[in-house]
This record gives sequence, C-alpha cells and structure tokens, in this order.
Amino acid sequence: MALQQRLQQKLQQRLSPQQIQLMKLLQVPTANLETRIKEELEENPALELEPERFDEHATTTDESDTTADHLEPEQDTTDYDTINVSDYIQDDENEPGDYRLKDDHIPELSTEGSLPLQSGTSFYDALLDQLQVLNLSEQQQIIAEQVVGSIDEDGYLRRDTSAMVDDLAFRQNVIATNAEVEAVISLIQQFDPPGVAARDLRECLLIQLRRRPEQEALVEVAIRALTDYFDEFSKRHYDKIQKGLSITDEELKDVVALITKLNPKPGGDNFDTSAEQQYVLPDFFVYQQAGKLELTLNARNAPDLRISEGYRDMLKDYERGAKKDKRQKEAVLFIKQKIDAAKWFIDAIRQRQQTLLLTMRAIVDHQQAFFLSGDESELRPMILKDIAQVTGLDISTVSRVANSKYVQTEFGTFRLKFFFNEALSTDSGEEVSTREVKKMLGDLIATENKQHPLSDDQLTDLLQEKGYTIARRTVAKYREQLNYPVARLRREL
Repeated sequence: MALQQRLQQKLQQRLSPQQIQLMKLLQVPTANLETRIKEELEENPALELEPERFDEHATTTDESDTTADHLEPEQDTTDYDTINVSDYIQDDENEPGDYRLKDDHIPELSTEGSLPLQSGTSFYDALLDQLQVLNLSEQQQIIAEQVVGSIDEDGYLRRDTSAMVDDLAFRQNVIATNAEVEAVISLIQQFDPPGVAARDLRECLLIQLRRRPEQEALVEVAIRALTDYFDEFSKRHYDKIQKGLSITDEELKDVVALITKLNPKPGGDNFDTSAEQQYVLPDFFVYQQAGKLELTLNARNAPDLRISEGYRDMLKDYERGAKKDKRQKEAVLFIKQKIDAAKWFIDAIRQRQQTLLLTMRAIVDHQQAFFLSGDESELRPMILKDIAQVTGLDISTVSRVANSKYVQTEFGTFRLKFFFNEALSTDSGEEVSTREVKKMLGDLIATENKQHPLSDDQLTDLLQEKGYTIARRTVAKYREQLNYPVARLRREL
C-alpha cells in the first residue's frame, strides 16, 4: 500500500490551565480548602495572605456567571522582550477586593484558631491498659499485643490463629504455638467491653451471656438457643426454636428479649477507634430572616489573598533599570510567571465562590418549602439538569459543586446531594419527590404491627391507596435503601 499525504481539519475542545484549576477547586470542600491554599502559598512566593481584613461584609448571593463553562481557552503569546511591566505593578488599592469576603453572622467560624477535637481513650488503648493487670510473661505480652492489634474496629478478632502465629514468627521473631495464642485470646475475651475478641457474632453474644450471673436459668436457655439454633434465631424462625428447646411462649419472649439487648459491636459503640474525629464543616448557611431565606457562604471560602508586594517591587526596579541583560530578562520572566499564576489562583477562588453561591441559590429557590419548614415531604423532585438549566452551568459543574458540600439550616446540616431526588407520579398525574414516598414508606413500617409486619405487597397496596403509582419491586428497593429488612425479619414476639 502506497504512502499518502492528506490534509485534515479537526475541531477539538481543550481546557485552559485556569479552567482545569477551577474545576479542581470546585470539588474541594471547605474543610480542605485551607490546605489547598496553603499548598499554593508554599509553591508560589508571589502569592500571599493579606495581613488584615479590609472588607467586613459577608458573602451573599452574587450570581455573576463566570465559571469554567464560559471561560475561553487562553494561549500565552506574550513577547517577553517587550513586557509591559505596568500591567503587573498596579496598586491593589485601585482594584475591587471582591475576594475579601467574610460572614458576620457566623463569627465562631472565623479563620483564626482551629476546630475543637474530641478527646478520650481509644478502644485499643483501653485494651492495652487492661493487659497491664495480667501477670504475663514477656512472650505472652508480645502475643497479647499482637492479638489486640488484630482486633478490628467492631471489636472482633477475624484473623486466623495460624496467621497470627506466622506474623509473630516472621515480624517479631517470636516462636509461638496455636495453643499459646488461643490461651492469650481466652484471657483477652474476659476484658471489657464484654464480647471483645470474638471470632463471629455468635461467639460475641455467647461471651456476653456467660458473663451475666443473674437470671441463671434464663441465661442457660439463651446459650442453648444461640449454640444450637443460631441460624434459626438470625432468621427469626422462633417456632423452630420453641419446639427444639421445649419452652413456653413466655419463656421464648424472655430469651429473645435477653439476646436482643446484647451488644453486637462491642468495639465501635463504646470507644473512638480513630485518633482524630471527622467533623462536618458546612459550606453554606441558610436561615430565615423575617420570613425570608438568607443564604451565606462560609467565611473560610473567602481567603484574603493578594500579589506579593516584594515581587511588584522587583518589576518596578527592572523598569527603572537602563541596562537589561539576558540574566535580568530571565528573572523578569520568572517573576511574570509567578504573578500570573497567583492572579489565576485568586481569580479561581473568586469564581469558585460565585459558582457555589449561584448553584446554592438555585437549590434554595427550588426547595424553598423545605428550607422554611424542614419537612422532608416538602422536598420537590430535582435533578442536576434542573439546576444546570436555571444557572446556565454545565451538569458536570453542578455535580462538582454538590459533591462533598454541606449546608447548615435551622433543621440540621445536610449534604447537597440530599436535595437531589427523582420524581414519581401520582394517580392525578402530579409529580412528587421519591423522598416523600420513602418517608411515607418509613412511616408505614414504623407504625405496623410488629407481630404481623407488612409484606412488600401489602406496603405497595397501601401506597397505591394513598395515590402513589408504584410497583412492588420499587417498594422493595426503597425499603432496602431505608435499611429495613423483609417482613419476616421485622417480626417481634
């Protein structure tokens, strides 16, 4: 096949560095924005924080549409031999400080200081402290620390004994047998909280039952029920348990009540398993003022950034100089690049604020009834496309704003994704939010007769009687999303 040359014209869309930077910043939640700004300050010496705040006005709903969806790709065509230095040495005082923003209504969230962290003893520290009361040999102490380190955050020991023996041999050069490790595990299973270091749920419950000296006869029956009929108990086949243990209805109720009061997660429900606690830092605040909704942006989203005066002075010195050799031109080129990068970052932060406010204002307007009442049934159907059409932004931009962002209201703090839900039609043809249907479904399950819980077919019929056009498989899907088990597992004696 002969080689041929062909002229072809293509149309491609490419993002400028500024657009890429803005899209990345949109995804950053408020809690991580300060870290991102600190990284930029360390990388770019031409960027610095203002020593003081000059504009004390809170960030409000500035709906200027200057986001990445409307930025045109830029090409760097500057002739560095003829740099217009005056473009870089303007006095900041002549420029509007629209990125210096502060929320006067939330003074406790000032950028000064740090968030409080919860203190306390961790789960693993509590177990290690209890090891000190045992009279262990040096080898047993090493084995015990290995076992404690293998316990997961729920308090279970899900590693095989042989695996821990191998770890002791290869990592700590301690030769131990399975019997020695099992002996230490038995000691740790006597620690508080009861049930710790169990291999599975049945063993966890049995350990707790054996540590209950009161109601000895009832505890013995409960131990037999878990030992011989654990699968039946987990599936709530109480009739089989009653028949196998030959007990009365009243005794069965007491056994079930005793077992269900035990703790299935002895670790996670008692202690903090992490050194640092994760706190939700809201990005927006929505409150009522005289019957009207007021939207403000968290002050941490509005850092006081400016171009370094030292870099501006360097350019001024260059302009005054008569002789401009190659070395000076290279220095000016470096300074110009750093100042450009700083201006880009400041502009991106400002556009991030405007985009966040523009998107949140559209959400508040669409879900105004909920923000006024706090009733989930007032939520209207809303998808990303609805907000994109109102704001003129791209759907991907709205998605980036809604990702990992939170809003604090009078009724609690919510993720922005909480307000997005699909629509479901009623008999009258009206569209209602799926969240309203889920709330109705949850109310039906909460008020049902627990001795005869409602099946999915019965729930479907009840919802259809209320005017919701819904299929049984949809009811089952919503029930699972609400973390409700099937009717058989919701049954109580």
